[in-house]
Amino acid sequence: MVVRREKKSRKLRGRTRTMSWGRIGQHRKSGSRGGFGAVGLHKHKVVWLIKYAPNWYGKHGFVSVQQVKKYRHIRTINVGELNELALELVAKNAAVKEGDMVLLNTVELGYDKVLGEGEVTIPLKVITKGITELAKKKIEEAGGSVVLLEEQEEK
Repeated sequence: MVVRREKKSRKLRGRTRTMSWGRIGQHRKSGSRGGFGAVGLHKHKVVWLIKYAPNWYGKHGFVSVQQVKKYRHIRTINVGELNELALELVAKNAAVKEGDMVLLNTVELGYDKVLGEGEVTIPLKVITKGITELAKKKIEEAGGSVVLLEEQEEK
């Protein structure tokens, strides 16, 4: 491809209607640029393709199934939010209780893991797939308990 070394303004001299590009309409529309977008990359722009974008076409690499499983989205909830939810259920008399503990099943609520941000003020029995150490500590300090789903299925 020829590199344009001079500025376009050097060619636009005389300030006439057509700037020496001939009859009306020439050098104006998409015909002068060879089409819109990726048009002509297999035809008249193939030299540009080979020189500047040799990897334009085709698939490159792959994503393994293990990688997809590893980085899937895990829905989380904090213990502070669980505490607020439990307080709302107790206020509405809709809370499921086991003894003096409010039972919350995070799997039924649509969460995979419980995180430790927030405060726990009432005893909770939390059934979950996963939980952090801080969250477990806060729940147990408030007089509650944690049941991991794997442990429950084994019993």
